Order: sequence, then structure tokens, then C-alpha cells
Amino acid sequence: MDKTTPPPETRFVASDWAAVPNVHRFAHQAMATTFEVIVQHEERAYAQQAAQAAFEEVDRIEGHLSRFLETSDVTRINHLPAGEPVQLSLDAFECLKISARVHAETDGAFDVTVGFLVDCWLDKERKVPRTPSPEELQFAHAHTGMDLILLDEPTYAAALLVSPVRVDLGGVGKGYAVDRMAALLREWSIDRALIHGGFSSVLALDAPQEMAGWPVTLSHPKDRRRTLARLQLAGTSVSGSGVEKGRHIIDPRTGAPAAGRIATWSMTPDAARADALSTAFMVMNPDEVRQYCAAHPGIRALLITPSGEPGSPERIMPVGKWKPEKFIE
Repeated sequence: MDKTTPPPETRFVASDWAAVPNVHRFAHQAMATTFEVIVQHEERAYAQQAAQAAFEEVDRIEGHLSRFLETSDVTRINHLPAGEPVQLSLDAFECLKISARVHAETDGAFDVTVGFLVDCWLDKERKVPRTPSPEELQFAHAHTGMDLILLDEPTYAAALLVSPVRVDLGGVGKGYAVDRMAALLREWSIDRALIHGGFSSVLALDAPQEMAGWPVTLSHPKDRRRTLARLQLAGTSVSGSGVEKGRHIIDPRTGAPAAGRIATWSMTPDAARADALSTAFMVMNPDEVRQYCAAHPGIRALLITPSGEPGSPERIMPVGKWKPEKFIE
């Protein structure tokens, strides 16, 4: 596994962990980002041992989910002939189950099989947009869709209806790893902690002692000095996604680049769904996001959309049943 220092990445979420007394902070590189565990505990040595166990769990999960490893489950799926089942690890199977669930709930706005469509619209060599041919689009459409993957829960097996299919679990994998880290910390009787994977997938466990929650801020991805919201998190996950320079966001439902969104955040009880939903909200229109949050009361969203008029400010749109957290325009 490549443990080189990852390139700088956008921070969608930040925590003022220094304001929490008696905390210990530990970091680890995995999944092309930096994972951190921030623990409130009286014994640093014990907290460090627990954090190391959590980091080993991330490394194990990465071995199953990375599309860059020849031995991973994702690579095996991507080379699988149609109709031939392959038995997967529990981690890969669970990520596909979560992906299928969010795909169904969002009417296809989240899809981990979108790889061929992404290739159609992006020149991978120069990292610039390109226009695909009708033949390329036809092939990509025919090889995209969660309905092309059949999952058999009793055996943890997957099979493809057509081949090849380009699976990429990057939109759910970091969140899933954060959830598994949280479960492991609980096994170590560490309940007061904040976990993040690159500050795009953040999960707060129990609140620090004598505090309402872990202090977290959502900032504009293009201007870190511009704080959009101040939150106090406990038993909650928040994830952010945004448009990166030179990249298109592809709407799996249309197969074409989506427009009209600068950044999105989702808040859910678990990090895997938060991870997937922040991606889905990038291509869903505001009405679709409102309808989704109304149908799922435990989920909230924050959207940044262009005003549509040159020189006019962007629109900051909180969606769902937000508590009285502070929003800053």
C-alpha cells in the first residue's frame, strides 16, 4: 500500500479540537488522505493504543476497497466476467449494500459504477474536460448502473449482468472506514472521540465532558476564512463534497456533467451514508434534496449554489430539520 504523503485536499469540515480539554490527537495516512482520531481520555498511552488499533482497521479495509490494488475486491469485481460470481469480504459487500440502498433512495443520483461515464467527460492525461463520441457514451451507459451488480447476502457474493463494470467505492469507503474505526474505539471503551478521514468524512461519538458536543465548523471550500456554520456534534456524522478545479461532476442519471452546485454537506447518524449523500446532493436539485430530507427526518443538508447572475453572491441553503446551530451568510 502506498503510504506517501497525499496531496493537499479541500477541507470541507474543521474542528476546534484545541478548545476541548484533556484530548489526545493521533494521525495516520491511508486511502490517499490523513485519518485522525481525537480522543478525550485520562490516559494518553491507552488512547494511543486504541487509535493504533483503529488505524490498523483502516489499512485492512483499504486492502479490500482500493481500486488501485490488484488484489482488492474492487479490482476483482472490475475484472469479473458477466454471470460469474465472486465471494467478497464483509467490508466490500457492506459498502456495496450501502451504495445500493442510497442509489435506490436517491433515484440513482449516487452510483458507484459511474467510472466509464467519468472517463467519457474527463481527459485523464491532462485532467481537463473533454467531449465524448456518441459511441463512447453508448458504451458507458450500457456498463453503468447499480442494477448491473447482483448481491447475494447469504454468501457475500457479487455477480455482474454485463462486463466490464467500473466500480469505485471512493464515495462511500472513507465514511465506512470511519464507522468501523468508531466501532473499534467503542470496543476499547473509548466513547468520547472525533474521527475524520481527510476532514471530508467526520464522525463525532459522545460529546466531551461538560460540553454539548464536539465543536465543528463548515467553511467555504474556496475560502477557508469564510465560516458558513458552527456546529456541536455528538453521535452524528457530517460529510462534504465540492467541485474541484478541472473536474466535472457527472450525474449518473443522465450520464452528463451536472451543473449548479459548488459544494454540499450532509449530516446523518453514520459516516458511510453521510459520505454517499454528500456526493448525491451534488447532482440532485434543491427540491430533490428537500424531498429526500423530508422523507428521512434524521438527515440534513447544506448546499452552496451559484446565484445565476454575474457578480451576485452564492446561495447558502440549509435543508432539513436543523437545530439552532449558527449559520453565517
